[in-house]
Amino acid sequence: MTSPRFEDVVSRYPSLRIAVLGDFCLDRYFDIDPARAETSIETGLPVHNITRVRCQPGAAGTILNNLVALGIGTIHAIGIAGEDGEGFELVRALNVLPGVDASGIVQSPSRRTFTYTKPLLHEPGHPPRELSRLDIKNWDATPGELSAKVAAHLAGVAQSLDALIIMDQVDVPDTGVVTRPVLHAVGAVAAASPVLPILADSRRSLRGFPPSIFKMNAAELALLSGRPSLHLPGVLQAAEALALENQRPVFITMAERGIVGAAPYQAALHQPALPVRGPIDVVGAGDSVTANLAAALAAGANLQLAMHLAMAAAHCVVHQLGTTGTASVAQLREIMSREA
Repeated sequence: MTSPRFEDVVSRYPSLRIAVLGDFCLDRYFDIDPARAETSIETGLPVHNITRVRCQPGAAGTILNNLVALGIGTIHAIGIAGEDGEGFELVRALNVLPGVDASGIVQSPSRRTFTYTKPLLHEPGHPPRELSRLDIKNWDATPGELSAKVAAHLAGVAQSLDALIIMDQVDVPDTGVVTRPVLHAVGAVAAASPVLPILADSRRSLRGFPPSIFKMNAAELALLSGRPSLHLPGVLQAAEALALENQRPVFITMAERGIVGAAPYQAALHQPALPVRGPIDVVGAGDSVTANLAAALAAGANLQLAMHLAMAAAHCVVHQLGTTGTASVAQLREIMSREA
């Protein structure tokens, strides 16, 4: 049986309005049957025959997929896509998801749609095996007029939000959605709504981000804080210092060691990861943590419960092989009931 507090928090999910702003990409899976392998007559190279193509929103879209699985009432997708086939697939995939408003996806012929193409070899008796991935990215700076459109859409929905998630996925600064002008717009939202949970995640660095709830892994914390220790006591201490400096909560993911959370003027907390069972696929686990932290905090959960839900979601997701998984409230309830 789950706790009354858990049931109270998840009962609020259908009424929540959450925006996900950042680098939406297309996750395109090519399912390959090795029994249909051929050799090219022209080149002599092996031919992988694709028997199924699966497309779904990825990167920031993975966070959004998890919010959909939780039953969040309204989810605003705010980002940029190209006017290309991948952009068509991405927008179509967003538009069929319940509760999702994709009107904030700005499409432009000047950008290629961020795409992860993942060939998966399905061998009998084995988990799917990913071959070399094929990525489509933008390497030049995002045009200012596109950043202005993203910022304008954020400003238009900000006052109605219960939470805002920022996902910076690109490798080169200012080549994606979360550019300096967009961060300035996020800062304006934070200043106007200081109690709004704004949770930020960046694969490069959160340095220079406006006041927000930082979510990162232990290695990223070490780089940001200048404290090299990745051991739990050092992470707890560094998280407390960063939360005090930012005057916002901080969450540090530690893979199989769980998650650390800290709030200003409070001792940091550690929530262990749940034990795995059988083969795992860690792709998307971090994004499930982001979605569940934001949803729980928006619904009034404290840090401990938010982290517990996030670890339950990650546990569910890593056991979904060959896909970027999600966790529903029903799945979380089952896991939490086992842990009670």
